[in-house]
Amino acid sequence: MEEYLSILILIVSFIILMGIGVPVAWALGFSSFLTLTVTIASVPSATTIAQRMGVGLDSFALLAIPFFILAGEIMNKGGIANRLIDLAKAMTGKLPGGLLYVNVIAAMLFGAIAGSAAAAASAIGGILGPRMEKEGYPRELGAAVNITASTTGLIIPPSNVLIVYSLASGGVSIAALFIAGYIPGLLIGLFLMITAAIFIKKHNLKPGEPTSAKELGTKFLAAFPSLMLLVVVIGGIVVGVFTATEASAIAVVYTLVLSFIYGEIKIKNLPSILLKSSETTAIVMLLIATSMSMSWAMSSENIPQSISSALLTMSDNKFVILIMINLILLFVGTFMDMTPAVLIFTPIFLPAVVTLGIDPIHFGIMMVLNLCIGVCTPPVGSVLFVGVGVAKTTIAKVFFPLLPFFLAMLLGLLLITLIPELTLWLPSVFGL
Repeated sequence: MEEYLSILILIVSFIILMGIGVPVAWALGFSSFLTLTVTIASVPSATTIAQRMGVGLDSFALLAIPFFILAGEIMNKGGIANRLIDLAKAMTGKLPGGLLYVNVIAAMLFGAIAGSAAAAASAIGGILGPRMEKEGYPRELGAAVNITASTTGLIIPPSNVLIVYSLASGGVSIAALFIAGYIPGLLIGLFLMITAAIFIKKHNLKPGEPTSAKELGTKFLAAFPSLMLLVVVIGGIVVGVFTATEASAIAVVYTLVLSFIYGEIKIKNLPSILLKSSETTAIVMLLIATSMSMSWAMSSENIPQSISSALLTMSDNKFVILIMINLILLFVGTFMDMTPAVLIFTPIFLPAVVTLGIDPIHFGIMMVLNLCIGVCTPPVGSVLFVGVGVAKTTIAKVFFPLLPFFLAMLLGLLLITLIPELTLWLPSVFGL
């Protein structure tokens, strides 16, 4: 009875705290504290929570997160988005409604390099939005494409969320996770472009400007130094030249030098960039700290074991279990941000799926992709808010244009869930 009381207190207290507007990080910490008081006195419970928050952040791998955040902020201000958009536009050529394809391709490229969906939505939407509107594209359609396409950067490496999953899973290879994200990320991008094509036909959008081979080559050369960051970072990790944490520091140096060469960033801009990166890092790290305390509180009360046992009693078919987990995560993603969701639910679900013979790399990509849908949905969809704000529209107006793109992402999620080879083939090629 006591273990069920712990689960009840954890869930009810967290929902109540979120419902009355307590920030997610504080809600995680308070509900963890209340859960521990079932078996431990209040003062030791508070001390334990504080200790677990400190221990949770004591990880070398976590150093990669502030570096990648800083690299993403430099890219956002350093003119890289403009060059990637120009390349994407040259690639689409004279296609009807080509700016929608440009949005998807540019978001995939920029999101992959910056590792941030919010940064991609802000940078790409801010540049393409006005141009789309000028050329007669429905504002809400442009916003819907921008919001959903921006999430591909959370799957295509380097990705901070995959680093968090590696930590929460107990040490799944970051290099393997990074490589595993390429095919799923590209698949989602393809599905979004197919969905955009349907809208292009419906709205009879006009063709883009033709692109000559010479212009395509010029745009590619302009964007080439930015694209090389992926080769340097991911190639270095896979080959074993440096770790993911060291790669993140190299990414900062590379993007800073490149932005200075482009002339988009001056020395006087650095304080504001560092301040913005510090603010984002502080928010992420507080979420990680309180999420780790909740994970420890759940482990202490044997909550993951209880939930895993309950799942395994429902079915011994691994795909049935994965579908059930996906449905739970889709619900969770509507009100919880990705970082705490990964840290809390990985130790709950991973033991069950490993017992059924599911590869932790496959499960990690599936989980992150699932939660990517959550950042596009109200009420806590961070990328949704950024995309709507950049487009100068409202969630109510964007909601219905978003639905077909949600369905495209759900179809991609279903395929990646049911076909593990889509995730595991590339890591096996590289021996990871």
